[in-house]
Amino acid sequence: MAARMVTRCSVRCARALSSRAPAPQSRLYEHGREGYSHRPQLDMESLSRDLERAQREIQDRKGGEQDLGGLVRTWEQLQKIRQDIQKLEDEKTQMANEVKHLVLTHTKETLEKLPVYVSLRKRGKGIRQQLNSLYPEESDLDRSFYIRALRLPNRTHPDTPVGDESKARVLDIVGEKPKFDFELQNHLQLGEDLDIIRQRRLSHVSGHRSYYLRGAGSLLQYALVNFTINKLMKKGFIPMSVPDMLKGAVFEGCGMQPDAQSSQVYNLDPSQFPDLNLAGTSEVGIAGYFMDHAQTLSDLPLRTVCCSTCYRAETDAGRETWGLYRVHHFTKVEMFGVTANESGTESQELHNEFLQLQKEIFSDLGLHFK
Repeated sequence: MAARMVTRCSVRCARALSSRAPAPQSRLYEHGREGYSHRPQLDMESLSRDLERAQREIQDRKGGEQDLGGLVRTWEQLQKIRQDIQKLEDEKTQMANEVKHLVLTHTKETLEKLPVYVSLRKRGKGIRQQLNSLYPEESDLDRSFYIRALRLPNRTHPDTPVGDESKARVLDIVGEKPKFDFELQNHLQLGEDLDIIRQRRLSHVSGHRSYYLRGAGSLLQYALVNFTINKLMKKGFIPMSVPDMLKGAVFEGCGMQPDAQSSQVYNLDPSQFPDLNLAGTSEVGIAGYFMDHAQTLSDLPLRTVCCSTCYRAETDAGRETWGLYRVHHFTKVEMFGVTANESGTESQELHNEFLQLQKEIFSDLGLHFK
C-alpha cells in the first residue's frame, strides 16, 4: 500500500497522546505523530471494497497473517469518531462566537442573567467534556489502525505473474547473444586473471561477500557511473548525493522493516547511534529528502539520479555466492521519480519511461539482454 507523506501535525492527537502513548511499534507512525511528517495516506476505501482480493494479494506476497476485516472495522470506527469530533468542534466554535457577541453587547451584570448565555456556557462545558473523552479514544484507534495498516504489503500490479521463477514471462529480448570460438570465462575468472578484481582471501580483512576493484576494474566502475549519470542528466534528471545513514522511519516509508528478523538492513550500534541504519539503496535517502516537502503540481514529475554505495546484509546462501553478485556492498546508479496522482496513471507512465531508459542504456553498451 503506497504511502504519501506531507507535512502536518494534529494538535489534538499530540495533546491526547502526550501522557498516554505506549512504546513505539512503528517508527514511521511515531515520525508522523511527532510532527515531522503527515501520517501516510492509505487507500482503505478500495481495499475494503474487495477484501477477498486484498487477502489473496497478501498471501501471494507472503505478507503473513493479516486480519483485514478487523483492520477495516477499526478504520470505520476511526472515521466515525473523527466525524463526531469534527461536529463537536464546529459546534464549539459556533458557540464561542455567539458568546463573544453577547459579551460585546451586554454588561457583565446583565450578561450573567441572560438565559441564552447561561445555556451556551452549560452546553460549552458539556462539549468540552465530550471532546476530552473522545480525544483519547481517537488516538487509541488511530494507533491501532496505523500500526497494523503500515505492515500491509503493497498492492500487486495486475500484470505481475504470481509464483516462482517458472511463472515469469519474457516481454522482450534485445540484441543477439554473441558467439565465441573459445571457452568462456565468468567475470570473476576474467577479473582475477587481469588482476582487476579480488574477492578471495578477504575473510580476515572484510569478511565474506566483499571485493576489491583495482586498476582497470575500478576505472570501469567509474566510467559506467559517469556514462549513466551524464546520459540521464541530458534527459532532464537532477543529480543528487544522499546520506548513507538514515532513520528507521524513512526505511519504513519505503516499505522496508529495518528491525525485522530477516531484514537486509545493517543497523548501527543503538547504544551510540540510536535509530540509524545503513541504506541498501539511494532511493531511501531520496525518499527521505521528499518525505516532508510539498511539491508544486506543475513541477511534476520530478526525475532524479543518484550514485551511492549500497549496503545489504545478504543472507540467501542458496543463490549466487561468488563474484560481484549478492555482495554486502556495491555501487549503484538509481533513477527515482516523484509523480502526481491526479489521473491515477502517472506512476505507471513514469515507470514505463524509466524502463525504456534502462533498455536504452543497456543497448548503448552493446549488451544482449531480456
